Amino acid sequence: MQENRGTGKSFAVGLLLLIVAIALVAWGVYGLNGGADTDEPQPAISGAEALSLWTEDAPAKQALIDYVEAVTKKGGEDFIPVENRIAVFDMDGTLFCETDPNYFDHMIFLYRVTEDENYKDKASDFEKAVAEKVKIFNETGVSPEGLEVEHGQAVASAFAGMTPQEFNDYIQEFKKQPMPGYEGMNRGDAWYQPMLQVVSYLQANDFKVYIVSGTDRFLVRGLVDGSPLDLPMSQLIGSDEKLVAPDQGDVDGLDYTFDDNDKVVLGGEFIVKNLKMNKVTVIVQEIGEQPVLSFGNSTGDASMAEYVTSNNPYKSLAFMLCCDDTERENGNVEKAEKMRSMCEEFDWVPVSMKDDWTTIYGEGVLRLQRNEQNDEETK
Repeated sequence: MQENRGTGKSFAVGLLLLIVAIALVAWGVYGLNGGADTDEPQPAISGAEALSLWTEDAPAKQALIDYVEAVTKKGGEDFIPVENRIAVFDMDGTLFCETDPNYFDHMIFLYRVTEDENYKDKASDFEKAVAEKVKIFNETGVSPEGLEVEHGQAVASAFAGMTPQEFNDYIQEFKKQPMPGYEGMNRGDAWYQPMLQVVSYLQANDFKVYIVSGTDRFLVRGLVDGSPLDLPMSQLIGSDEKLVAPDQGDVDGLDYTFDDNDKVVLGGEFIVKNLKMNKVTVIVQEIGEQPVLSFGNSTGDASMAEYVTSNNPYKSLAFMLCCDDTERENGNVEKAEKMRSMCEEFDWVPVSMKDDWTTIYGEGVLRLQRNEQNDEETK
């Protein structure tokens, strides 16, 4: 009996020591507050490594790194809770090639009306007139009066009757066409590689990223689909057109009931061009919170930038790209200088495509000079 009691006592002591050891390990791994809730700063993603396609001394790069490190440091005076880390990006000219020779949405519309064998003979007089204005825009670089809205209306009507999936399939095929001003790149590949790094860097630091574009919402979705951007469709915002059921006709949605034989198609009616102040209103409507970071490139993004940086309860910044690279991109020095002046006036952070980026589209992509472009077009 004495021997058994000793064995039992040894077992109890051993069990107690095991429990203590487990507790000490747990303490070391998780800390006092269970790891996820610790007040200690979490390991930061290296900005220098994440933004490797930016030049080492790029002021905009350092401004972004300083900002991210400040707002993600727990206990810091500029700390922003994860749920409030929201960044909004324009698309054309900010994430994606803006002009070759024109916006992606202008070029796919022009193709639809003037080259698509299945549609060009069906195009309306209005669509053909808008296509002529797009051609003038392509040749002169100046947008004819009224084109912003007319183009939105014409896109809506030219693709009316397609389901969103059919429209997406059409976009995917158009994306396979070669970019006319470049060698080694198709239309759907024209993403600014350094800006893709910015998106990834922000996502790694728990920012929720939205695209807020003046391009048609379904065209934005089609461009992002299959691209290097890892963004859900719910975070892609653009200009809007009406959606209907094929048999709905002129019946208001309040008086029509969708049934199991129905589908949703593009209704052919343009609703809103998502530029300037409209970008602010759509952010309020769809995101519901004031973002803390804004990225744009033109006066069409000015309202968005000012909304993000005005009366914000959190530390906020607005970045603006300056299209000053005329060798690797379709730059416009005059436009770039105008944007740089606006950055000084409104305290936005300018991004020089020429000086701040080691590459634009990546290896193997070459911008053709004007005479080379003409040679390609005449082949």
